[in-house]
Amino acid sequence: MEGGRWAIAVHGGAGVDPNLPMERQEEAKRVIGRCLQLGIDALRSSPNVRAIDVVELVVRELESDPVFNAGRGSALTEEGMVEMEASIMDGCGRRCGAVSGLTTVKNPVSLARLVMEKSPHSYLAFRGAEAFAKAQGVELVENDYFITDENVGMLKLAKEANSIMFDYRVPLTTAETCGASASSDNALRMNGLPISVYMQETVGCVVVDSQGRCAAATSTGGLMNKMIGRIGDSPLIGSGTYACDACAVSCTGEGEAIIRATLAREVAALMEYKGLSLQEAVDVAVEERLDDGGKAGLIAVSADGKVAYGFNTTGMFRGCATQDGFMEVAIWE
Repeated sequence: MEGGRWAIAVHGGAGVDPNLPMERQEEAKRVIGRCLQLGIDALRSSPNVRAIDVVELVVRELESDPVFNAGRGSALTEEGMVEMEASIMDGCGRRCGAVSGLTTVKNPVSLARLVMEKSPHSYLAFRGAEAFAKAQGVELVENDYFITDENVGMLKLAKEANSIMFDYRVPLTTAETCGASASSDNALRMNGLPISVYMQETVGCVVVDSQGRCAAATSTGGLMNKMIGRIGDSPLIGSGTYACDACAVSCTGEGEAIIRATLAREVAALMEYKGLSLQEAVDVAVEERLDDGGKAGLIAVSADGKVAYGFNTTGMFRGCATQDGFMEVAIWE
């Protein structure tokens, strides 16, 4: 897709259940559209607006809305708690910050940025990340703030199925119908373990501003019924998030497969070393770099103002816009 000088893309997760009720689809598209417009307004407000500021702004808004699996509304661990993770990367100088194992930080993406700008490190996790958050004076809340009744019900279903549940947003009847038990011969699996339904809902944003600066941010609560301490691709620079002089990328989907593929960095490498266009690089990364059976999607922008996306799942919640007036909010192909 051709663009102007600035461009922005937002995602709310890949692997959408084709039977997702229409009201749920419309609700998700409204949230994506609202957050996309927030980014568009910021980019239009001044030619000096920085991409890094816009991706943080948009992802904070996504974290604050319980519709998606980030911040409030995050998936629950096997012990019924929320452990969140996020990362942010500025293509200028390839500066980055990441956090994992957060239980009280209201907006993980903003703490990730503070790690990038206010610490000597690139990644802080669990007790150390929480201590850093307190020292920086970020807004903290009780873990109950992030937990919804819907998530509690879906965790119960996941435990009954003895599975990791990617899709914890479909109605209970759909989850029960589509759920795969450990003994099911045709169950979707991740590292050999059964997955009830596949519909990841990590959130992310990528932006190139009017000065050609690229940035990316990704945030998630992870998997429903995940093991305590599990870390996915979202906070891993080069896997779930990457930005450089050429492009910015945010991924979503099966975290373990994305980690093995270093999927976000792969897009940049294909552009840098093989001379592929942004869309060509995205297509190759999604179609050829994932393990057999690995399911994922990603959004990307390039320094010359183009925007692209790709996914090998049934759908991906997404929205994108460019300075020349193109705008789209969609789920399916």
